[in-house]
Amino acid sequence: MKDIVKAPMYRYLMVLTIASMVGLQTWRTLFNNFAVDVAHLQGNHIGMIQAVREIPGFLALLAIFVILIIKEHKLSALSIFFLGAGVALTGLFPSYMGLLVTTLIMSFGFHYYETTNQSLTLQYFDREVSPWVFGKLRSYGAATNVIIGLIIFGISIFLSYKQIYLLIGIMIVLASVWAFAQNPTNENIIPQRKKMIIRKKYGLFYLLTFLSGARRQIFVAFAVFLLVKNFKFSVQEITILFVINNIVNYFLSPIIGKAIIRYGERKVLSVEYTTLVFVFIAYAYIESKLIIAVLYIIDHIVFNFAIAIKTYFQKVADPRDIAPSMAVGFTINHIAAVVIPAIGGLLWMINYRIPFLAAAAMSLISLLAAQYIKVRNP
Repeated sequence: MKDIVKAPMYRYLMVLTIASMVGLQTWRTLFNNFAVDVAHLQGNHIGMIQAVREIPGFLALLAIFVILIIKEHKLSALSIFFLGAGVALTGLFPSYMGLLVTTLIMSFGFHYYETTNQSLTLQYFDREVSPWVFGKLRSYGAATNVIIGLIIFGISIFLSYKQIYLLIGIMIVLASVWAFAQNPTNENIIPQRKKMIIRKKYGLFYLLTFLSGARRQIFVAFAVFLLVKNFKFSVQEITILFVINNIVNYFLSPIIGKAIIRYGERKVLSVEYTTLVFVFIAYAYIESKLIIAVLYIIDHIVFNFAIAIKTYFQKVADPRDIAPSMAVGFTINHIAAVVIPAIGGLLWMINYRIPFLAAAAMSLISLLAAQYIKVRNP
């Protein structure tokens, strides 16, 4: 793996991934307090802003048309620029409309970088190493989350929200400037089709991607809410869980990548989906605070197994379809983000167990679908 670490594209994606995680984690860490304490927003405002935050993910397929104009690695750099600009501007516009606009800018940057990051990883690293690269990039992301959380905790004592947003946003913009000056490309890489690609033979990839997005939204929207509302977790306890999750994922993500290489996508995804069936059922019925905390950590760990969906696609796809298909897949993944929180919220009002049981059912469907994964040997 030492040769991989020296590859220009690996270093390029590593730097931009760290910048991306710095931006997203800064925004997440400060947003709710900033929105309430400074912008004086209400719950309905927060809900609308969070919904707007998912729109760029749903529109990720438009990246296909952007790369008609600029090269894909330049789009990665441009995305990080918008992410940094959105973060920097957030503190300057402490109003409902201001946060709507800055959130949209930040989110377009984050989601389009994620799309190009996945695409470039699959294009530049073959099927024998791409799972490890995905795992390492997630490991860097986890470490970044912990470090930036500690930094914000420290500097928030003497800097205002506006100053923190501006300082970190400018740092991210500088990372994008560095990226614009780089050329990590390889002329021998297979050219990508620059149009929307939807093929019947990719149907299993689309299905697994959609179900993954739907389950993830149930987790994001309702798992922490369950911990706070039903189990009375404090802010400090949630923070401790967050730190534990990221420390564990820092060490486990590369191991998960190696497991995919050794055992294959079908076995790894089968472990993920089997685990999630039991985790979501347990969310619905467990009444122990300690056990529910452990389940929350397990949920975070197995989420990283979803790397195998992308590497499965790499093994069955026409190499020219990777960039457009990653954009389409990202949009499919985010279809659920538009509807699941609203539907799940209504079901929660009937019985809080229903969203989790629905997620368990989706995990079971994913488990059955994963058994159809068949890849040719290299």
